[in-house]
This record gives sequence, structure tokens and C-alpha cells, in this order.
Amino acid sequence: MSAGEAAAETVVDAVAAAGNWRRAGVAGAAIGVIAAGAAAGVAVERLTVGRGMRKKARLALDASGPYGSLRGMPGRVVADDGTELYYEVDEVDPDTGGTAPRKRRLFGRKTPVPVTVVFSHGYCLSQDSWHFQRAALRGVVRTVHWDQRSHGRSARGAAQADGVPVTIDQLGRDLRAVLDAAAPEGPLVLVGHSMGGMTVMALAAHYPELVRERVVGVAFVGTSSGKLGEVNYGLPVAGVNVVRRVLPGVLRALGSQVDLVEKGRRATADLFAGMIKRYSFGSKDVDPAVARFAERLIEGTPIDVVAEFYPAFQEHDKAEALDIFAEVPALVLAGDKDLVTPSAHSEAIADLLPDAEMVIVPDAGHLVMLEHPEVVTDRLADLLARVGAVPAATNVGAYGSTAQPRN
Repeated sequence: MSAGEAAAETVVDAVAAAGNWRRAGVAGAAIGVIAAGAAAGVAVERLTVGRGMRKKARLALDASGPYGSLRGMPGRVVADDGTELYYEVDEVDPDTGGTAPRKRRLFGRKTPVPVTVVFSHGYCLSQDSWHFQRAALRGVVRTVHWDQRSHGRSARGAAQADGVPVTIDQLGRDLRAVLDAAAPEGPLVLVGHSMGGMTVMALAAHYPELVRERVVGVAFVGTSSGKLGEVNYGLPVAGVNVVRRVLPGVLRALGSQVDLVEKGRRATADLFAGMIKRYSFGSKDVDPAVARFAERLIEGTPIDVVAEFYPAFQEHDKAEALDIFAEVPALVLAGDKDLVTPSAHSEAIADLLPDAEMVIVPDAGHLVMLEHPEVVTDRLADLLARVGAVPAATNVGAYGSTAQPRN
């Protein structure tokens, strides 16, 4: 039996076990077909323990893992189309001693405004995906974490509710709204993962003067400047062609049947957990609690949001906008096993930013900041030291590896 057939059989078993096939719906079956197609040529690990035991294990991991628990000073701002965006600010702790030395205050002059580091998350995630970096930098430097529209604690896109397709350009304008509210003055370091990196590029495309006047550093993590339609997601040619041909239409159909699809999602939870792990991580030794945390983040994105964002990536092309960052200290980082935004896309970004530090993290997938947080935080800390946001000797805190030792 092929891997694709095994995946399809798993879907059928899971949906049938959930109860009435008709109630689980064609929507649930369609999700299974997509997952099975995506699994073609990929060995899907079949769990051998009972479904009830797996559910208990998930609950135990949810209860024990502190990931995503960090909170800051909350704020909300309204985007240009009326969407309410949620953000949080972590201020510098004056007792840490980790901030950059203050310049001598001249008579009548204000104390220099501190650098603000702004984190933008990826597709189907939330600000909590930066948990480890936030924990390490907390109190050392001023940071802003925000939820992109229709994700996390931000409201559903107002324009999307009216049938307007979401675009990366819109996300760039959203980021500008957050900056105006949470960091209206002072130097900025912009950090973006995946869709968040694209958002940063869109900000530059729309507001080049803002970048030139205020941005002192930028980090692109596991992202792309375009040509995402060429990504094969680790699939054989036949599988890629099928997915590219049918997925947009299927997602649109599923997005109109939210309740049925969510039932189907729950029915095929085990298969989806395997798929999420496959496309999120490159290592086999990731802490199970971290893997479960990523699963929860992705599961928390409604299928209609998944559907309305997907087309934007096929249209994304912001290579020209990178020229605006040409003289800005930059970090470009990616996992060597990233199947979603392959490291070649990061290398293409670095080619357009000749002075950028290029880092390819071994044994790492798309969620490199969760899988190898010590590497990502170390390179971010170095970038912050380079731009004077923190002293070179600053200890950015304990962040540790989440990889488990091999037996």
C-alpha cells in the first residue's frame, strides 16, 4: 500500500469512527482527500495507541506546557478597513541593566526613545509563536507582538467579511497601523516569520520613507519574497500538480462550510497532527509539548481564514521592495528542511541584501523559532547588539533547546 493510500485509509477510519458519515460530511472527507494528496510519497506514521489515550496525552501536554502564556500590556488599533488589530507591548525593565547605555542628556532635551523590536507572525499562527524569543528578550529591550488580521486575538478582516480578498499589501498597511499605535516614534527593528516577513516587505513597499527614517534593523525568518507557486512542499511532481490544481477551489468550498469542516477536522485529528509535525519541524526529536503547541496554534485558525489567505501567497512578489532594506543591518534565517518556504527563498532574499547575515539552521523546518529557539534568539540578539538596541555583552536570558536527547 502506498503512503497516499495509507493516509486515505486513516482518514476514512477516523471520520467513520466519529459517528454519522453524513454529519461529519463531505467537508470532512474533502479535508481527508487534501491531506492524503499532500501525503503522497510521504510515510505517514500510524499511531498504535488508542484514541482515548492520545486525547489524554494532548490534554496533559496542554496543561504542562507554558508555551504561549506570556502576556504584555494590551492594545488595539483599527486598520484602514475597520479591522480591529490586537497587540501587546513588553517594556524595558529598568532593573535588568540590559538596556543600551543612555546618551548624556543635554539641557532641554528628552531622553532618547528606545529601540522597539516588532515581531510579525506567520500564516495560521499568532504572536505566541515567538514565545521563546519573547521570553529571552523580555525586559531587555522594548518589544511589540501583534496578531495579524483574522488570527489570534485580532478581529476577522472587515474587508474579507465583505468578500474582499486579503492581500499581502493589506497586511503591510495593518503593520503600519500597529506601528503608529504601539511605536509612534523612535528606531525600529522589524522581525517577520513566513507571512510576517512578507508583511514587513509590504510595509516597505508602501511606506519606504518610514523604513529609511526609522528602521535600524530587520530580520527575515523562514520567509519568501515571491515565486511561492513553484514550491513543491516535498511532494512528487504528480502530487504537486494535483494540489496546485484543486486546492484553491476546494479551500473556497470548505470555507463556506465552516461547521462541517471543523467536525471533519476533529474526526481526523491524528492525521492532522502528523501533517502539522511534518510541515512544521525538520527534527525527529522536538519536545512533544512544543509540537503540541504548534498544533494548537494551527488548529486555532478557522478553515474560512485558511481559505481566504491562501491565494495571497501565490500572488506575493516583493523582491523589489527589498532594495529599501539594502543599507539596513539584516538577518536572514531559515531551516534547511523547511518544506513551506524552502531555504532557497531565504538565500534569494540574502542575495538582494548583500550585507545581511545569512543563517541556514541544520535539522530545522518551517517553525525554526520554536524548533531551535536558541539559534534564532542568539542571532536576533546579535542583530540587536549590532544596531545598538542592546549592549554586546547583554545576557538575553535562558532560552534553551527544545530538542530531546537521542536514545
